[in-house]
Amino acid sequence: MEYLGCSAWSLLFEVSSVFLLLPTSKGDISYSTPEEKKIGAVIGNLAKDLGINANTLALRKARLDVESDSKRYCDIDMKTGDLTVADRIDREQLCGFMTACMLKYEVILENPLELHRVIVEITDINDNAPAFSKDVVKLEIREQAHKGARYAINEAHDADIGVNAVQNYKLQDNPYFSFVFHNNPGQEKYGEIILEKELDREQEQEVKLLLIALDGGNPPKSASVLIHVTVLDANDNSPVFTQPVYKVSLREDSPVGTTITTVRATDADEGANGQVIYEFGHISNDMLKLFTLESETGDLILSGTVDYEKQTTYELRIQGKDGSGLASFAKVVIDIEDVNDNAPTIHLKSLNNPIPENAPSGTEVGIINVQDKDSEKNRQIRCSIQGNVPFMLKPSIKNYFSVVTSGALDREFRSEYNITFIAVDGGSPPLSSLKTVHFSVSDVNDNPPVFEQQSYAAYVTENNKPGTSISSVSARDPDWRQNGTVLYSVVPSEINGVAVSSFLSINSDSGVIHAVRSFDYEKFRNFKVQVVARDNGSPPLSSNVTVSVFISDENDNSPQILYPAPEGKSFMTEMVPKAALSGSLVSKVIAVDADSGQNAWLSYQIVKSTDPGLFTIGVHSGEIRAQRDITESDSMKQNLVISVKDNGQPPLSATCSVYLLISDNLAEVPELKDTSYEENNSKLTFYLIIALISVSTFFLTFIILILAVRFCHRRKPRLLFDGAVAIPSTYLPPNYAEVEGAGTLHSSYNYDTYLTTGSRTSDFKFITSYNDSTLTAGGTLKKSQDEVLGASLITLNNTCDVGDEVRKPHGFVFLVENRLLCGFMVSF
Repeated sequence: MEYLGCSAWSLLFEVSSVFLLLPTSKGDISYSTPEEKKIGAVIGNLAKDLGINANTLALRKARLDVESDSKRYCDIDMKTGDLTVADRIDREQLCGFMTACMLKYEVILENPLELHRVIVEITDINDNAPAFSKDVVKLEIREQAHKGARYAINEAHDADIGVNAVQNYKLQDNPYFSFVFHNNPGQEKYGEIILEKELDREQEQEVKLLLIALDGGNPPKSASVLIHVTVLDANDNSPVFTQPVYKVSLREDSPVGTTITTVRATDADEGANGQVIYEFGHISNDMLKLFTLESETGDLILSGTVDYEKQTTYELRIQGKDGSGLASFAKVVIDIEDVNDNAPTIHLKSLNNPIPENAPSGTEVGIINVQDKDSEKNRQIRCSIQGNVPFMLKPSIKNYFSVVTSGALDREFRSEYNITFIAVDGGSPPLSSLKTVHFSVSDVNDNPPVFEQQSYAAYVTENNKPGTSISSVSARDPDWRQNGTVLYSVVPSEINGVAVSSFLSINSDSGVIHAVRSFDYEKFRNFKVQVVARDNGSPPLSSNVTVSVFISDENDNSPQILYPAPEGKSFMTEMVPKAALSGSLVSKVIAVDADSGQNAWLSYQIVKSTDPGLFTIGVHSGEIRAQRDITESDSMKQNLVISVKDNGQPPLSATCSVYLLISDNLAEVPELKDTSYEENNSKLTFYLIIALISVSTFFLTFIILILAVRFCHRRKPRLLFDGAVAIPSTYLPPNYAEVEGAGTLHSSYNYDTYLTTGSRTSDFKFITSYNDSTLTAGGTLKKSQDEVLGASLITLNNTCDVGDEVRKPHGFVFLVENRLLCGFMVSF
């Protein structure tokens, strides 16, 4: 039986203790093996004949391909490479009376793909004995029959073929009949008994003969039939068919009951001797299910369903017999016409699944085979892929097609494909079939992690707790599983010479950034780090992002008062003229705050004063001014307690004391003894009195010098403390220092300082303007009070020369807003 299909011929079949490798064209591998061999018997060594190592069969997924509805009779031993019998092989069941019985298979090897056709020829063995269709053959012969008359006898049937079929007949010895068997090629096979001696009914009314049929097997098998001859009166003519062979065509889709043909035989005799009865000669039981013969009319009727794909031709032997037993034979040959009643079938032979997404265009991912059991144009198949998918079919051997990629694959764009193959035959109308195959695209690490933002900003308040979470970064990787698993780390670097790992850490899984230490806004306000996101692929891919960390200020620094100096460092008193008018500037409190922004916005307030209504202080400037005109009734000694508060939440503050002395001349200086006594140790009273007398004396002298200078320049005389009087710098002492307004000081002020002779120090340090040149934006004021004052004060000599007239002054004079103020300081 030939198996139709479009596949590459695979391995398969059959058991044989003796095998013969037959040379065939086109590189086919052929074996021959007898039927009915034991399961497991070796047919041949397939690996050797294919020229491959048996150890690679399993690695290359070697397999035999058979049609979907075909039985598997052979298999491959993966260890030895032998082709072995896998199931019972019965040649008569497989091929019937066909001379050549072939089993055709295809061997499929992968990596690389190879297709080899293997043909196994099944040879016949003498496993079937001959058989007659009837146990008794009855003949009626008239006694007037002439010598040489012939009478047909149905041949014995043997399922075997060739020499194993019926080869000889033996008729029992008798005086009346001999036997002859007609076995001419291309003609009907039948046997005849020949009358050798005329019969005499009066002598013998019946004759019994034994006919034996022998096949050509070794040893031969036989069958016998009894021929019972009844001697009758004369019957001169046998039936004669109108033609010896009837050839007809029958469509395979013909319905049951169709009259296929009508056989006709005539008999020249009359009466019962001329009536012909039709019946089948020897046919198989399968054909008896398909065909019915009307005995009287000779109509051959279809009683079953025929299938072109199972059998294309049927031969029926029909006997015409008259009433006296004379018979003749005819043959009916029925050719089955193919009808396009089988849709193509699609078989998936190989599948590489999943497919790497980086597979280049043209990569083979599978093999399909399309088959159609019909014939000629009905089995001509066109195969294609439905839809717009990056796959195509590439014709291979016979009706084999390779499924190859026709474009780039991207798992992140599409991870699965359902590919539908459609096969259409060439029949009319055409039949088609579909088969859907699922393909998965496997991931390749071809995408680096991508951060959700191009940059990140983290904000943290200073004095934070170590370990505080300050921000987080997030990156997405569209790859799958470990290729899409993102790990975070900080790129090693330094910030101001310190490793970045001392400042920040990052959770490698979540991307949450933690502060390792507590930050101080006054040391640095921002910095940048690089965070890398790396996937877990092989090799890994990564991307970087910049994280800017901004430290926000916290109100953690109290205001620092630079002037006046804190108590305990020195005792400073400023002199205020008695003629000072309302709004006159008498002093200034200078303070700074190391914080920034509103935390460094300072406000000044008098929290305690000797005369609450006499002086006022600028809320933001710190300038102390006379709130009203000073009168004689005002106390000479004025003590102001100033509070400096920042604008933080909560606010921080500092306080200082400002000592003012309302006096116009040095004679009143001794009154300071009370102030000195109140604020300082009583042991210093003596020194204070001496200092006051000295300062007053030199103060009066200095005033006279100033008036003289003014007169010399022919200036219009003004009152000593008139606010409109301007003193040019050319007339000021050489130790004059100008302090530019900065911070909370918005105007320029001129100060000239003279120390008392009783001072324990030979010089005096006074505050200067505080600007960007002395305090950096990122700097702090953490130094000791002495260091701050030492860096911020103007060092003055204990002498102040005005021409050559004045030497070693014993007091000091302030020229503020073009007004000359007097004061003194005692340092302890």
